[in-house]
Amino acid sequence: MRDSLRTYTAEVTGGSVENIQRLMNGEMDLAFAIGTTVYEAYNGGQDFVTPQQSLRIVAPLYPNLTHVLVRENAGLQSIADLRGKRVSVGAAGSGTEQLARHVLEAYGLGYEQVDEQFLSFTESAAALADGAIDGAIISVGIPASAVLEAMTTGRVRLLPIEGEAARTLMSTYPYYSAASIPAGSYPRQDRNLATVSVMNWIIALDALEPGIVESVLNVLAEEREALQRSVEIVGQIRLTNLYAAPIPLHPAARAWIERRGEPVMRPTTTGGNGG
Repeated sequence: MRDSLRTYTAEVTGGSVENIQRLMNGEMDLAFAIGTTVYEAYNGGQDFVTPQQSLRIVAPLYPNLTHVLVRENAGLQSIADLRGKRVSVGAAGSGTEQLARHVLEAYGLGYEQVDEQFLSFTESAAALADGAIDGAIISVGIPASAVLEAMTTGRVRLLPIEGEAARTLMSTYPYYSAASIPAGSYPRQDRNLATVSVMNWIIALDALEPGIVESVLNVLAEEREALQRSVEIVGQIRLTNLYAAPIPLHPAARAWIERRGEPVMRPTTTGGNGG
């Protein structure tokens, strides 16, 4: 992204937790992070002992849908059946790992009850295909290449998150919403699959210059088609999700939506639609 005064450089990191830590250390101006991590960082919890209350939301991104994959021949009918099994919970300290802890907890499990493996999405897909693990929890936008790879190259299927466990997740953690992975998203998935979703966000510190925040929002609002030609998932971004932010908006983001007069509406959370 470039304006008349600045050049913005993208950096590859280990995920949401690292992104927020580097933001707080002044090493970044803007960062991407999953709502799970944003909320926990702002309020203090899990990987953040001290509340990071200078964090602010700049813009919404796309929703991550929770995918729970298991080997078909492992005899697993429910997430509760992962007890004693080898389960990939995502890279250590990632937003996916935070989410995986919550999902396991909702089914009465913790790391004491499973053999947790800290694998990336690509590593999880390969390990499932090789039989090195029994299950994997992946929080990602759809369609997800790692999930597609796992379900194409190995006898792998998806488990739902539904019923009391889903209600527990959504009542305990305000950033989860009911969602559905649409039928046909992946090979051999012939029906909609209930799950939970959590939004990804662009975040910054409250001291970030208002002009930068406005530039980001203007690009997302006015250059959507050009962005989507390069990155298809941009089509799932809904700026009205600003009204459902898990922590306070940056003052410039609030001023931007008030000035534009966008209708106040809560997002739709089914499928891959961010609202």
